[in-house]
Amino acid sequence: MFPSDILPKVYPKEPTPQEKSEIDDVLGSNIFNVMLNRRSQRKFEERELEDWKIDIIFAAADTAPTAGGFQGFEIYHIKNTQLKQNLIKAANNQPYVNAPLVLVFCSNPSRIKLNFDPEVINKFSIQDATLAAGYAQLAAHALGLSSIWIGMFNEHLLKEVVGTDLAPSSILCIGYPKKMLIPKPKRNLTDLIHTV
Repeated sequence: MFPSDILPKVYPKEPTPQEKSEIDDVLGSNIFNVMLNRRSQRKFEERELEDWKIDIIFAAADTAPTAGGFQGFEIYHIKNTQLKQNLIKAANNQPYVNAPLVLVFCSNPSRIKLNFDPEVINKFSIQDATLAAGYAQLAAHALGLSSIWIGMFNEHLLKEVVGTDLAPSSILCIGYPKKMLIPKPKRNLTDLIHTV
């Protein structure tokens, strides 16, 4: 399958010729290069993201593996400026939550139609939301954007801001970086991997 074959599935709107070329480049990017060079970013340009890039980020989240394929998660796209300000308060006053693109990933266990105890279903749903956010984050990097994953927040306040009863798993803040950062060194694989 080639990028041009994938394009209508991930971006069903009719792109301009330049957008089509850029989308083909993104869809043909090397996933290992994307993973190795991704870095958290807290300083974004005050620049709007192109709609087609946002659509591809959503499409990437939609492709994440989920328990039973039931997609036990929801994504809240926060566009309202005042709500973004309220999110800063809900996220322990982290100012970079006010990014050009702000996504709140929530678990939705009611979507998972498997015969397991509620605790297991809840766990599956949290995993679903987390994987979707991870896929969205990698897609953002492939698109020349940067992101910061927010895991520290007041759950009650965040639910109030978003207007949901669903449990949030993370906030993903995305934008054009003010400066592209190089990845930090990681652990040596011999220290990371434990063979048993």
